[in-house]
Amino acid sequence: MNRGASTKIREEGSDNLRAEALSCVRGDKLLFRNLNFALAPGQAGLVTGPNGVGKSSLLRLIAGLLAPFSGAIHVPATVALCDERMALDENLPLQNALRFWATLDGRSVEDCDAARKDAGIGHLAEVPIRYFSTGQRQRARLARTFLTDAHLWLLDEPANGLDTASVELLGRTLQAHLDSGGMILAASHITLPIAFDLSLELTAVDEMKPQS
Repeated sequence: MNRGASTKIREEGSDNLRAEALSCVRGDKLLFRNLNFALAPGQAGLVTGPNGVGKSSLLRLIAGLLAPFSGAIHVPATVALCDERMALDENLPLQNALRFWATLDGRSVEDCDAARKDAGIGHLAEVPIRYFSTGQRQRARLARTFLTDAHLWLLDEPANGLDTASVELLGRTLQAHLDSGGMILAASHITLPIAFDLSLELTAVDEMKPQS
């Protein structure tokens, strides 16, 4: 593909999340093209579709970890991505691992405590992350996201490994973020207990069906 012929724009500091004719290429594969959608403060969007159609790539593109092949993406000034990567030092107790990032993000010890509570792992503060179960590791990832206080949360399969009670707690935390004017774009195979303002179905590139 001729990347030199593509026009691509990424703009940070927008009040909304907005994609305009957005296309993504990984390697030599076109994952999606001419994607258009928007989220305003207080709104949530759900990205669905089979494996390999670009759900995770879309979130990484919005987070600034990938460049668009073409089109434009306008994002808020603060964005947090929660995906399969831990982004925490697994050799540290949870409270210490979170406090490292809190110091960099200008957050307080109380913010760390609140993030652990919102993720349902307040009781694991002194346990090294390497000893966590699959569900506990997922909640640690979520706690790191909650700690950022970013306007836009990008969540890649946030309910993976969570039991019913943890999914319900996740739903309450997500709703509180929306109620405070935040935005959420989630890719999930599991039903999340919040209402979505946008549904974006990604399929094979020739069958893409964005809906709002």
